[in-house]
Amino acid sequence: MTSRQLFLVVFIEGFCSLGAEVLALRQLIPHVGSSIVVTAPTIGLFLLALALGYASGGRIAGGYVAVVARNFLVSGFLAAVGLAGNTVDAVFAHVQPVPLAYLVFVGGVLCPIAWLLGQTVPALTNLMRHERAGEKAGFALYWSTLGSFLSAVSLSLLVMQWLGVSAAVVLVAGLLFVGVLVLSGARPRMLAWVAAGSAALLFANQRLWVVGETAYATYAVEPVALDWAKDAQAFKVNNSISSLIDASEPPHYAGYIRRMRRILLEELAYDGRDILVLGAGGFTLSHDEPKNRYTYVDIDPAIRGLAERHFLKSGANGEFIADDARRFVRETERRFDAVVVDVYTARMSIPSHLVTREFWQASKRALQPDGVMLANLILDGRLATPYARNLLATIESVYGRCGVELLHRGEPASNVVVVCHNGELSAPAGIYTDERNRADADAILVD
Repeated sequence: MTSRQLFLVVFIEGFCSLGAEVLALRQLIPHVGSSIVVTAPTIGLFLLALALGYASGGRIAGGYVAVVARNFLVSGFLAAVGLAGNTVDAVFAHVQPVPLAYLVFVGGVLCPIAWLLGQTVPALTNLMRHERAGEKAGFALYWSTLGSFLSAVSLSLLVMQWLGVSAAVVLVAGLLFVGVLVLSGARPRMLAWVAAGSAALLFANQRLWVVGETAYATYAVEPVALDWAKDAQAFKVNNSISSLIDASEPPHYAGYIRRMRRILLEELAYDGRDILVLGAGGFTLSHDEPKNRYTYVDIDPAIRGLAERHFLKSGANGEFIADDARRFVRETERRFDAVVVDVYTARMSIPSHLVTREFWQASKRALQPDGVMLANLILDGRLATPYARNLLATIESVYGRCGVELLHRGEPASNVVVVCHNGELSAPAGIYTDERNRADADAILVD
């Protein structure tokens, strides 16, 4: 092999190994979210497998090109099928509990790819023509790391954003098959294997039910059968129902949307007000609602166009801003009469930076002095888990006492609508006892 061919193969290894990691993290979002407790172990296991691959590659004693070609071929098949969205969905649908499904995916797909590709640089360094071993290793690591850098940038900022996640899988697996051909030439047997891998790649990545894929989410629109709805359609974000609308006149919406609309339009009698909605979903909060002015903030620039074309079948009512919710409320100079927080990346997963006290303080900053904050949370039906108790306590540490309404009592998971009013925090609560009972005096002092 020529030096250019060797460095091209090492570049492909760097591009595809990190590309596999980026794709694995993206494909995990709909199922386990994107918090640090998911990303950090995933990165750690990937690096461990890569390190073991380096060690294995250093022990290869001969047939370097043939070994690396075989590794590229197996990695190409693993990436083509194992990183496909349909495969990941199937793993999490059929393997329970969720942590076990996570280990099956990471241990069965991502780590083998990292281990196999990690053998590339130690093996091919033996074929590089340089006077010093350090010079060989330096050039090999340069091209591998350059490939990793370009992979991280191009897949996340270009390919996933403009072409979708499946296109990124096709690119990574396709480059591995190109590497096989560079390493093995046009041998009929390898050509046949590459052809089979390419067919598997195209078949496994047919996401026919998807209306859109971006770096942030996978979107779909599906019919749902509901007793109270007529020809209902669900707007799904990361495999979870985000919004509902049916063919009734006027349309019916998801239960928590109906409840929030009733609070804003009937109980608070909002008319001509400015309402900020963090997390666009299907834009149903403002659908057919001409009384107020709505501003939607969502991190995915593509969500409005997808919702309008495939779900609403009309223009969304309101202004749309593509931005991170926390950054927007922290930096905006606008003040709103209501802030609606509906920020889910999957059914049970709020981005972790949007549950902290600092986020709720920023949301309060964006309110008018007499404004109201409404949040849609999905918690256990008894509000008994540490997550439910801690999240509600965090919100009330900023807003004071809030209204908390469970919409599906008795369910394992329930939509919980939290309503908080802007204003000064009240004094710490006391406890009434038989010995010291101020209840009558306190009741007299109520405004």
